[in-house]
Amino acid sequence: MRVVILGSGLGTNAEAILLAQQAGRLGRAHVVRILSDRPEAEILALGRRFGVPAEYVDPAPFKTKLEGEGEARFIAAVRECAPDLVVLAGFLRVLKPGFLGEFAGRIINLHPSLLPGFPGLDAIGQAFRRGVKITGCTVHEVTAEVDGGPILDQVAVRIEPGDTLESLSAKVHAAEHALLPAVIARLSET
Repeated sequence: MRVVILGSGLGTNAEAILLAQQAGRLGRAHVVRILSDRPEAEILALGRRFGVPAEYVDPAPFKTKLEGEGEARFIAAVRECAPDLVVLAGFLRVLKPGFLGEFAGRIINLHPSLLPGFPGLDAIGQAFRRGVKITGCTVHEVTAEVDGGPILDQVAVRIEPGDTLESLSAKVHAAEHALLPAVIARLSET
């Protein structure tokens, strides 16, 4: 299974995928490229570290979504890889119908809450401020509804009385780093 990772930032979830691949825990999946919408994104350095091609793709003209020329550039860059799976690992842009149609049924996303609760931005903060006792993370198929696609798997994380937003974030991120590679491995075997 050929996997392309899209990310915008530090790349900790991409790193978890690549470490799982290196350890032989990614099933039949193999990461063939990392793409970022930010030229300074640290996720791009993972390419050198793990021997995976990594490149910046210009997302212009919009700041929060892929549409128009930017969408066309991303479609071309992903299509060139002939992916079986496109993984959004901290990719901070809303995908539009052109991209979704091109790779329909082959795009998954990791979200830091137990969907359908707390979709969108700052999900961990939303859960913390709301005072819920259990939050977590979700891997779901990507559809036109933001964070609304079919759920593939979830991991619950208990919010303890002494937790801070920082400690809760660390627990959720640890759960994400285990869940996402496990889902990719499972998908590669089907």
